[in-house]
Amino acid sequence: MPVYSLPELPYDYAALAPVISPEIIELHHDKHHAAYVKGANDTLEQLAEARDKEAWGSINGLEKNLAFHLSGHILHSIYWRNMTGPKDGGGEPLAQDGVGELADAIAESFGSFARFKTQLSKAAATTQGSGWGVLAYEPLSGRLIVEQVYDHQGNVGQGSTPILVFDAWEHAFYLQYRNQKVDFIEAMWQVVDWQDVARRYEAAKSRVDTLLLAP
Repeated sequence: MPVYSLPELPYDYAALAPVISPEIIELHHDKHHAAYVKGANDTLEQLAEARDKEAWGSINGLEKNLAFHLSGHILHSIYWRNMTGPKDGGGEPLAQDGVGELADAIAESFGSFARFKTQLSKAAATTQGSGWGVLAYEPLSGRLIVEQVYDHQGNVGQGSTPILVFDAWEHAFYLQYRNQKVDFIEAMWQVVDWQDVARRYEAAKSRVDTLLLAP
């Protein structure tokens, strides 16, 4: 029985056009994301077999595979929900839109929305090789941080919760933007669903006690 399953898209393939083409959305979700789901499930089966047989020669590779595929599944699951059509998304989170606490947190953590936007854009666009730019809630300080994630899990503060993710892997943009990753990252701001990001921010804050348990 598979543990993980591919979530359905919350919109049709054409919903994010012209920022992201229907062809990219279909291939990205149905092929790439699906491969991470399968990879995570296959690795769990291989780990179960290793436990049954007490055969631990491949444990290092299996644990790396699980981290890679599971993180890919998690980040993509957030990615789809972080976006909405250009008519409804983008802009700046504002109090009158019901996302005032998120807007305040961004300003407090980065100085201003403009400074935050620049930092996340630079982090996503300059990731070496393949990776992500991530806005995350860091529970020890209670602030928002930007993480530059290479592959799917490197350079991440343990315990931080992603609330906004920009996929900077080539499969996310190359068919449409070719090698102009910077142009794709800039266009991504037009489809950010700040309502979704705000909900994730509130949920992340509510889980802080699960990490910082009192003795």
